[in-house]
Amino acid sequence: MGLIQNVLAVIVVLGLLITFHEFGHYWVARRCGVRVLRFSVGFGKPIWSRVDRHGTEFAVAAIPLGGYVKMLDEREAPVPGDQLHEAFNRKTVWQRIAIVAAGPLANFLLAIVAYWALFVAGTTTVAPVVGEVTPDSPAARSGLANGQEIVSVQGSAVRSWDEINLRLIAHIGASGELVFQARDDASSDPSEYRLPVQDYLVRQDPPQPLASLGITPWQPRFPAVLGQVIDGEPAAEAGLQPGDEILAVNGRPVDEWMDFVSVVRASPGETLELEVARGDERLELTLVPGSREIETGAAIGYVGAGVEPVEWPAEFRREIRYGPVAAVGQAMSRTGEMTVLTLGAIRKMLVGLISPTNLSGPITIAQMAGDTARTGLESFVSFLAYLSISLAVLNLLPIPVLDGGHLLYYFVEAVRGRPVSERAQAVGLRIGLALVGMLMLMALYFDLMRLW
Repeated sequence: MGLIQNVLAVIVVLGLLITFHEFGHYWVARRCGVRVLRFSVGFGKPIWSRVDRHGTEFAVAAIPLGGYVKMLDEREAPVPGDQLHEAFNRKTVWQRIAIVAAGPLANFLLAIVAYWALFVAGTTTVAPVVGEVTPDSPAARSGLANGQEIVSVQGSAVRSWDEINLRLIAHIGASGELVFQARDDASSDPSEYRLPVQDYLVRQDPPQPLASLGITPWQPRFPAVLGQVIDGEPAAEAGLQPGDEILAVNGRPVDEWMDFVSVVRASPGETLELEVARGDERLELTLVPGSREIETGAAIGYVGAGVEPVEWPAEFRREIRYGPVAAVGQAMSRTGEMTVLTLGAIRKMLVGLISPTNLSGPITIAQMAGDTARTGLESFVSFLAYLSISLAVLNLLPIPVLDGGHLLYYFVEAVRGRPVSERAQAVGLRIGLALVGMLMLMALYFDLMRLW
């Protein structure tokens, strides 16, 4: 069932992103008087198509990992004399720039609309209250203490752990101090805390912004009750079911969920004898955790099960909601922040501050799409918005075969007054194909390594 949900979720996500992207190209091309021959979502043989009154074929193809808009163009096929004025290559350089740029801009617009809808509908989050500070950590040396609520990071106000993580990720590679403001309670004034860092989060895979500073978020006590059990994983094979409560492991009582997690992580491949409460029954089950390697090379155990959610106290919940007009500015601001974050991540990956193993391909995207869909509409829409921004940024990179590569050629043409030579474009095309192919293979390789 999980695999089916992942596949359906990624089809919905990619379908929306590709459709918006290609519609941007299509809409501006039509406004510039270009004849569009085909608008295809997906590659390969069409499984559905129809032709509109303008002669454009709209198609859905079998391979949903991309799409394209095919325009009338003398460089691709002979064009009848009476249609030359509708050919893409006959349009002014600024019209061609507008048509090519419209795809990524449509993805930015989709992200803004998604964030706007979230801000208008309102999102519920938990207050960023510190649960534990690791001794001799940057947080401990700064004086940050348990129970304090973090209200700003590097001068930017924050209202949730997600916002804190976004602020911290933007400072990968920093050396010096990270400035926090935190307060003891809602009625007290915030105090400033300076957390010393050196090469912050450099080459961590995956980055752990809070743990690296010695901060553990506060959370309510979670009883060791299973909320989900993944088919085919060790927990399901042992006979565990959602709603089961783990009472003891190898005869030792389990008081809360993290007690059970600690035992599992420390016992890869070992046999664990569980005492389980299922309704009024008491069961004895045998569980053998699987083994998974972490970045240090050590192996940890996992069972493929999650804890049953508990209700957070009202004083720890925060609702973020804006009116329709105010939400526009907030949505544009969030889109801008995520764009800068994505560009920064690309730059830091190129200079070696971020490990290339953080690249994600279709498998990881499918897993994340499925996970966010199961979590709820809010998480799914947030993921859709971020993926739309990522697609826009990547397409604007000045790499031939991508929109950014075409824009580079057209801007050069606008400055020089004549097009880039066909030979130079052909060489660039080969280089671009090699780069994009290499990135796709790397992303797929790291996907398979995560899956393994």
